[in-house]
Amino acid sequence: MDFDLAREDDPRRAVIRTWLSENPHPTGRDLAEGGWVVPHWPAPYGHDADPIYQLVVDEELERAGVSRPSNPIGIGWAAPTILLAGTQAQKQRYLWPALSGEETWCQLFSEPDAGSDLASLRTTAQRDGDKWEINGSKIRTSGAHRSAFGILLARTDPDAPKRRGISYFICPMDTPGITMSPIVDMTGAHSFNQVFFSDARLPADCLVGEVGEGWRLAKATLANERVSLSSGGVLWGSGPTVEDLMDLLRSAGGIADPSMRQEAARVWAEGKILTLMRYRTLSARLSGATPGPEASVQKLLADEHGARVMALAKAVAGASGMLQGSGPSGPVPQRRRAGPTEIKSTVGRLDGVDPVWHYGWTFSPALTIGGGTWAVQRNIVAELVLGLPRDPAG
Repeated sequence: MDFDLAREDDPRRAVIRTWLSENPHPTGRDLAEGGWVVPHWPAPYGHDADPIYQLVVDEELERAGVSRPSNPIGIGWAAPTILLAGTQAQKQRYLWPALSGEETWCQLFSEPDAGSDLASLRTTAQRDGDKWEINGSKIRTSGAHRSAFGILLARTDPDAPKRRGISYFICPMDTPGITMSPIVDMTGAHSFNQVFFSDARLPADCLVGEVGEGWRLAKATLANERVSLSSGGVLWGSGPTVEDLMDLLRSAGGIADPSMRQEAARVWAEGKILTLMRYRTLSARLSGATPGPEASVQKLLADEHGARVMALAKAVAGASGMLQGSGPSGPVPQRRRAGPTEIKSTVGRLDGVDPVWHYGWTFSPALTIGGGTWAVQRNIVAELVLGLPRDPAG
């Protein structure tokens, strides 16, 4: 595809500029109904935008100081799955509030005893009249304490092969029988939770797709997740980008140490490669393909890239990089503690969040675990991309 960016007089810029002039302070709902949250989606949710048009939209929104709603799991993972397999009633009920950020979502997939093998999940869903009764627990559920809904995988047929007895549900998080315990990570942030289900009853219309179709839908969700986690900022799509770091290093006069300068060139090149990979993935999605094993390749590269960006920032800071609130351009004042889905960076200044670089470095070991561990991603690449035999069982 052609990666040349649209010129300033491109008529597509005029479309978004006209809309922004008519909506100078748009709400999340305004942006969603205008088609600017997921511009690559078909109408009425988007504009069937090709990759270059999406870049135009991104540039024009940034120029106008307009931010899209923050609802990464709802917009990036739940909504595409509901669009793919949900009923018309489910699409009408859930898509607009998710895209507008009015209803936050979490993901109820991982379990304490399943390890990296998601298909070994034990949470059960049993049909009882017009309800599904849910029992079990989920772990490392990001933002569950702030979410209105979750996407839930549960076993509906315990006698079927493990990948065929799973179904996919929309789970209201205020359902009686759902409780949770906070998990505080090494950064000190409460981002994760363990969620418990004790005879929690979901309406029958919370089932997405057909009974037993959960594994297929989960793969679609996880592929979208891996694309989402490997986009934008280097902390799973949030936080600073490698370009933010390069801007800070240039403004500070560059790097004198040749080894550190070589590492800076390496991570910058990685960032460019990942950008091109995102364009290619986006092109495939626009042609109707769901993200496949290439999403695992992209996530593998993005996770390790994020860790290297944060390690470089710490190395540039020197000994002061060990102190909370430090960064590659010196200390920044402490304002508030933020989780990985809340961090936003500002190019050239680091006083907008607390503390983006130190937090990023302490959080970065999680990058190769969340959304599918590095080992799982390598197995997917080995089997589905390289054609190698499956890893022998246990």
